[in-house]
Amino acid sequence: MQATVEREALLERRQRNVVPENLWGKLSLAQKFAASSLTQFGYDLSYIRDSQAGSMAILLCNGNAATISCEGEIDTSPDIMIRN
Repeated sequence: MQATVEREALLERRQRNVVPENLWGKLSLAQKFAASSLTQFGYDLSYIRDSQAGSMAILLCNGNAATISCEGEIDTSPDIMIRN
């Protein structure tokens, strides 16, 4: 029973057709600065993943992913799998 509850808590909920401006409003100030610098290289904010450790912004550019931690740290080679 406990495993089922934990699994449900970890399931990702994706919203289709989310307006990018709505996503920008959910970023921390540090994430906004970092994301702004990545958009200059063609990255677009795709979604935000929330966890107990904080939110992580995921940006995409030509099939390549970049992540930004809640502290604003950019990782252009994240170890994540992007589903279509």
